Amino acid sequence: MHLCLLLVARKLQEMQMTSFQPVPHGTEHCLEGFVRARMGNLIKVLSRDIDNNAGNFFLDFENAEASSSEKEVWEKVNKVLTEAQVILDELQAYTGAGEQIRLAIQSPGEKGAQERAWSAVLPLVAKLKRFYEFSHKLERSLHQLLEVLTGSEASPTQQLENKQALARQFALILHFTLRFDELKMTIPAIQNDFSYYRRTISRMRINNLSGDADAEVNNELANRMSLFYASATPMLKTLSDATIKFVADNPQVPVDNTTDCLSTMAGVCKVMLETPEYRSRFTSEETLLFCLRVMVGVIILYDHVHPAGAFVKTSNIDVKGCVRVLREQPASSVRALLDALRYTTKHLNDEATPKHIRNMLSVN
Repeated sequence: MHLCLLLVARKLQEMQMTSFQPVPHGTEHCLEGFVRARMGNLIKVLSRDIDNNAGNFFLDFENAEASSSEKEVWEKVNKVLTEAQVILDELQAYTGAGEQIRLAIQSPGEKGAQERAWSAVLPLVAKLKRFYEFSHKLERSLHQLLEVLTGSEASPTQQLENKQALARQFALILHFTLRFDELKMTIPAIQNDFSYYRRTISRMRINNLSGDADAEVNNELANRMSLFYASATPMLKTLSDATIKFVADNPQVPVDNTTDCLSTMAGVCKVMLETPEYRSRFTSEETLLFCLRVMVGVIILYDHVHPAGAFVKTSNIDVKGCVRVLREQPASSVRALLDALRYTTKHLNDEATPKHIRNMLSVN
């Protein structure tokens, strides 16, 4: 497709040189300028997809620093990203109150068992509330970054290359999202603890022992939190919904600006990972894994946001190339990422998804 576009553009350039009749003296330069401008616009349109998929530059995930024009947004988002690490640490250390809840259920008439379970659950629910509230901060940060990265006539590649510090923050948000959801899926205690909390609050309300005013989480907030934690990938859903909302709330920004930003980020990560010259610039294995995670996160987000998804033939993301890069890594380091593509994408099993893509992602 890209080769065809280049050939068409080249042919049009040749036609420019041969198809015009002589013009009156003094108008040659005006006509030439007009034609060059028209041809430039046409070639720009024809090559737009090429630019979006090129991603042929090094995005410095390790050392990118904010320029003066990026500083204000960078500082706002950085506060959220600093808290993100605290959230991940707390989630990773989450143990649950399973034993206390089990004993309370087994001995419903024993006041001591009920009090111990309630005392164990309360601080955990406070943590779950904080995680949920943090998802709204993440949503606001995503909107701030998208406003800058999509709100320009510059191509997505130029935007990401010229605003590397903000592109890095966008990548860090994706990295956090996948890591949070991975951890959440391995901690069934989260939903068990919250379910016990809700049952106990309901029982207290029925018996007039306590009301919402005395609860860590009132009934209205509990309903919203239940929907959040019911999702297998709550942070990814937050980002997907936030991106869709951003598009809806900003009609002045072409929809393609947002999806092109996502597809270009995927292309940049893929090129960096498969190009020895770029890959050699990573100073640690952690950066390599970070780049892999961001690439997968962008594919998943694009698949949720774009109406046709990431896997169709017309997708601006080279999913085949991205999966190939993943499969070239040690299996133990990318198993979770391949599973994320298999189980958290929206369109993988659509009829429009090429069979070879599904085969590449099948469990061997």
